Amino acid sequence: MGLLAKGWGIIALVGILHYYYRDSFDPAILANAKVLVTGASTGIGEEIAYHYSRAGAELVLTARRENALQKVRKKCLELGAKKVSLVLADMGSPEAPAEVIQQAVTALGGLDYIVLNHIGWTPFEMWNGDVNHTRWLMEVNFLSFVHLATAALPYLEKSGGSIIVVSSLTGKISIPYTTSYAATKYALEGFFGSLRHELSMKKSPVSITLCILGLIDTQSAMEKIKDKISMTAYPAQDAALAVVSAGAVRLRETYYPWYVRYACFFRDWFPESRDWVIQYMHH
Repeated sequence: MGLLAKGWGIIALVGILHYYYRDSFDPAILANAKVLVTGASTGIGEEIAYHYSRAGAELVLTARRENALQKVRKKCLELGAKKVSLVLADMGSPEAPAEVIQQAVTALGGLDYIVLNHIGWTPFEMWNGDVNHTRWLMEVNFLSFVHLATAALPYLEKSGGSIIVVSSLTGKISIPYTTSYAATKYALEGFFGSLRHELSMKKSPVSITLCILGLIDTQSAMEKIKDKISMTAYPAQDAALAVVSAGAVRLRETYYPWYVRYACFFRDWFPESRDWVIQYMHH
């Protein structure tokens, strides 16, 4: 009984801290910030770019599709971005991350925030033994994040900037149909959690914010999970705001929507009940 009470006490404290930090976010602190957003042509990345634009930031947006990026750039400028540059890149190429960082620094004259958001396409289905796809997905969803952060670190050290990593509840809790995708998200948790310790030990001014997102109503996500998941999808615009605000106030982690934080606690307390709930919700 005492352990349960202690657990609820921790949840309450975390909730209070969450609201405190959320309320402390002032978009004005992002005015003229130099920001790189990856995977910015659609979905959460697109909405992230719009939030920075409303705050008056200077942006470099990167993705593979030029036409989609041009549309996002146009809207960013309309919303108030001071500057928007585009870099076309395929993160499946090991050479792409270093080139993206170099072009971003050239365009902006430095970096204050890098938002690592892109993901490679993967089916939402049971494991089919395709190891080659998993290897490619690790390159896109994990290794390119490592390359980008590594190349950006010298510039972020100068500015006292931030690395913002968009991850997923599937990097905290394993669910069906996400074997390869979940592997990449668990890898992000391990690498950036360890890197955060090392930066702190070196008294580096660079912060790392890991953003743990649940089911978001992007077009690609909705198409994948159709007829397979019985749960509510939450707005990409709100998810993007959670990412931007958490990075701005330098949170260690943020969770969106509300249930994600409690699911992470639930994971370790009641493993058998957890597995039953997960399988019940996935048809």
